[in-house]
Amino acid sequence: MEEQELEKLKFPVGKFEWPANFNAEEHVAAWQKDIEDFPLSLISAVDDFSEQQFDTPYRPDGWSVRQLIHHISDSHLNAFLRFRWTLTEDTPTIKTYDQDKFSGLADYQMPVGSSLDLILALHKKWVYLLKHMEEADLQKEFHHPETGKNVSLLTCLGMYAWHSRHHLAHIQNLKKRKGW
Repeated sequence: MEEQELEKLKFPVGKFEWPANFNAEEHVAAWQKDIEDFPLSLISAVDDFSEQQFDTPYRPDGWSVRQLIHHISDSHLNAFLRFRWTLTEDTPTIKTYDQDKFSGLADYQMPVGSSLDLILALHKKWVYLLKHMEEADLQKEFHHPETGKNVSLLTCLGMYAWHSRHHLAHIQNLKKRKGW
């Protein structure tokens, strides 16, 4: 497979980039909508999948759809907790984790229903929190120990809106390629 073709499979909506013509009101509203709409879009994308389809990698050398859904659950839970820590502590240092090692744990082989339920409930809480935050709250930062940089909640919101679209596109593109 050509490198360019593989890159498109890895990043179907492109890599996360800060918007060139950033408009706080428009972008925050759009990102909140992405977070709000994602769970039902994800559930809809996989609602008729067989166990064999859940075990299909979304790209060569990639995770299975099953692992991808469990990853989303873990990743978004971590992001939500980062929001909560940042809103209640002064520039907290977050805990990082090895997502590839997580994907090798036994619970990533179980049916996806519990992770889909968690994503649905978690995003309801996350959206409620987002809608009740002050504009200044989005400027609060956490410290990321792997990069050594501080990350604002505004940036984190944009990244997880992208993360939602990114992984949904993995599944949607797989369905198209396979004719499901």
